[in-house]
Amino acid sequence: MGTYRAISDWSLPQGEDFATGRYSRGHSVVFGSGFEAVGTASPQIVGNKWSLPGAVDPEEMLVGAINTCHMLSFLHIARQAGFLVTRYRDEAVGEMTKRDDGEMWVSKVTLHPEITYLGRQPTREQSDHMHHDAHKICFIANSVKSEIVVEEKMTPASQ
Repeated sequence: MGTYRAISDWSLPQGEDFATGRYSRGHSVVFGSGFEAVGTASPQIVGNKWSLPGAVDPEEMLVGAINTCHMLSFLHIARQAGFLVTRYRDEAVGEMTKRDDGEMWVSKVTLHPEITYLGRQPTREQSDHMHHDAHKICFIANSVKSEIVVEEKMTPASQ
């Protein structure tokens, strides 16, 4: 159906020591759309000295991809259900844990959407159902084995 591309580009900075692990993890990531992001390893993994401040790490990109995919899927489902969404804001949190073999993985991503509707607002049951349906059609959620939890904060309808 579709092909998606990303090009990572890293070079050893002058004067840094690859053999001892003393080198910057800063790099560029150019997506198929042409958008370029500055990437790095997580400072939680390699420390502040070897990560690049202000850059995005792969774990953050994964959480962002899950977050964004769920949002876009939810907006589609809500529109089909006849709701008028005027804002969707989500502070997603990914949790890194150790597997049984000692390796790390992003085991859980919790979404915390706050959704504002114009006019009619869904009941908790309707909202939960829309999130369930959004999760089912989200391409990213269907591509990862991490647990994805939605904890929506219900807000009053705007007039």
